[in-house]
Amino acid sequence: MWLLGFASLMVYFAPSYQQFPRACATRDALLSKECCPSWDGDGSACGANSGRGFCWDVEVSQEPDGPQYPFSGLDDREKWPLVFYNRTCQCTGNFMGFNCGDCKFGFFGVNCNERRETLRRNVFHLSRAERIRLVSYLNLAKQTISQDYVVPTGTYQEMENGSTPLFTDVSVYDVFVWMHYYVSRNALLGGPGNVWTNVDFGHWAPGFPPWHRFYLLQWEHEIRKLTGDMTFSIPYWDWRDAQDCDVCTDELMGARHPQDPSILSPGSVFSSWRVLCSRPEDYNRRGVLCDARSEGPLRRNPGNHNRNVVERLPTSADVEFTLSLTSYDTGAMDRTANMSFRNTLEGFGDSRSGMGNSSRMSMHAALHVFMNGSMSSVQGSANDPIFLLHHAFVDCIYEEWLRRHRPALSQYPESNAPIGHNGGYFMVPFLPLHTNREFFISSKDLGYEYSHLLDANQRLSESIRPYLEELQGMWGWLVLAGVCGGLLSLALAAVFMHIKYKNLFALPEREPLIFSPDKEENGYNYQSTM
Repeated sequence: MWLLGFASLMVYFAPSYQQFPRACATRDALLSKECCPSWDGDGSACGANSGRGFCWDVEVSQEPDGPQYPFSGLDDREKWPLVFYNRTCQCTGNFMGFNCGDCKFGFFGVNCNERRETLRRNVFHLSRAERIRLVSYLNLAKQTISQDYVVPTGTYQEMENGSTPLFTDVSVYDVFVWMHYYVSRNALLGGPGNVWTNVDFGHWAPGFPPWHRFYLLQWEHEIRKLTGDMTFSIPYWDWRDAQDCDVCTDELMGARHPQDPSILSPGSVFSSWRVLCSRPEDYNRRGVLCDARSEGPLRRNPGNHNRNVVERLPTSADVEFTLSLTSYDTGAMDRTANMSFRNTLEGFGDSRSGMGNSSRMSMHAALHVFMNGSMSSVQGSANDPIFLLHHAFVDCIYEEWLRRHRPALSQYPESNAPIGHNGGYFMVPFLPLHTNREFFISSKDLGYEYSHLLDANQRLSESIRPYLEELQGMWGWLVLAGVCGGLLSLALAAVFMHIKYKNLFALPEREPLIFSPDKEENGYNYQSTM
């Protein structure tokens, strides 16, 4: 439980950062539809005086969407972000962020001109210190209220078109929980129970891999800013051929509670976490958005799921078949897509035949169902920290496919994909703005690599690295033990030699050992000497 103490202490020393910039959640900003906050470095909007960026009129893609969502002008996410803002920061060079105050992924330094590549490792190849750091940082993010971002609790219409802002504070971690909820929520068509369920701006279509790639990069970026640890990277869980939840231990993501297997062990720091945005049926029934209130403990009961939906966890063969598919997406580019890498990776295409609309889920979706708890709700799944480890490996598979098939940018669909998924569509609900197509590129162009994709010798080195680090940490004690052992050996040798030479040069006995009948009667049969 010392991790909780560590996190509480860090709250007072580290600011937090992250969706809907606080500076843009005011009445004036909403009525003017402008989100161009000033950069602290020079006090100008978007850091314009320092050449970091400028405030620009947002230009959204006019390409047609697919037929899956037959409405227009009803959902705040349509033509993102125009319902809320039509002017935002456009950053230049290697600068990034809602006020151009950050560096693009892969760049560091005051002027964002230091190029560095980070490595995402297998979570089981982390050293003990790295595992402790991972859990500590996650908990710190959960306990720290975001200073830069707030989340909306009402629609733009409920805000009276900006006149009455409806926003609330959440933690750095929960900003990302809310983002995943908001991108995947059902469309509210007006009134209780009046929703459209066949819509998702981040799943079920081509934008699934790019959206989650940006999401993980942004999460990683904010943890670095929160902690000041620029070396931090998200580890991945390689779940191929797993028989159970290997990361469900108190040392990592939390074991089962001994009395209630649907919640976490009290020995895990995550047992104290509370979830939000996890009750989509309730929001749909009332026709409202999630209000970001606490909704009870984190839940997980891995393996006790509906086996008619998910037969087993994905195998190495499932992954290899998925990687063999040459087309990124096909047909209607939704859950019905056949022989589609994206649809099969996401889990709606059969991982043995490639046929869409599979009656059983596999790959990415199989993990969510298998966890049988908070992870099993699309909208609320990011509440569980396993989400990050799981999606890091999904992103690793996406990266391996990109390297194996080297698709042209033109293979990403420019039009007729389900709403939110065309190449030029700005990804919901991110501010700053980024398109889906921007993240249809290699991870190496974004400043990170996976240990899973290193060559054989490098992978071997990575797998034994934590053990070498443990030995290195014990080296001082081993040297001390060796010195003490050597000194003890010398002392014993000295005693032995002393005794040996004492016997060698001893004077002859004045009386030899004799048998004494008298002493035998008294219980003694000989005299002894050393």
